[in-house]
Order: sequence, then C-alpha cells, then structure tokens
Amino acid sequence: MNTRQIKQAMKRMGIKTDEIDDAKEVIIRTPTQEYVITEPSVTKMEVQGQVTFQIIGDFEVRERTDADVGPVIPEEDVTLVMEQTGCTRDEAIEALETTDGQPAEAILKIISS
Repeated sequence: MNTRQIKQAMKRMGIKTDEIDDAKEVIIRTPTQEYVITEPSVTKMEVQGQVTFQIIGDFEVRERTDADVGPVIPEEDVTLVMEQTGCTRDEAIEALETTDGQPAEAILKIISS
C-alpha cells in the first residue's frame, strides 16, 4: 500500500490525522520526572471521538526537584475542602498549599476569611 491508499483507508474507518508543524518540544511531567522530547514529530489522531497524539523524537529524562513538584495534594482533600466551605477548586488548592496540605486547617482558613 502506498501513502495515499493508507490515508484513504484511514478516512473510511473514521480516523482523522493532522500533523502539528513547528513543534519545538514536548514535555511529559510525572510527580518525580520530566520526559523532554526535543524537535518532535507530532501527529494528532482522532478515532471515534478519542484524541491521541503520536510523538516521535529524541528524549531525555530529568528528575524533578522539590521546587518543581510542589506539595502533593490528594484529590479527596480538595473535594472535602470544597464541600465543607463552598469554595472553588482553586481556592481549596491554595488553602491546602498554604496549610501544608492539612484539610482541617484549610477549611478553617477559608471560613475565617
């Protein structure tokens, strides 16, 4: 099959692809590492409403420092603070960050302000 036939077959199957030109860098961050892909070739594919990206290129893995990572705040704590105070998600996260992740203190901080 040549490239044209492959594209036609993908179109018949409902697969849409787009090249993302001029991408300079792709960074995938985990809580402890960064995967940095430089000068990537990036293809966006849409299949049955799901969007995926195919990334090809050289990469390096870098460890993240504590300053990069910040405090890890469990989603349950954010939800608890929001439910108890009626605040927004951003307000709950900010309060948890300033109270070193202590939900009770975060709730009191929001209520008293």
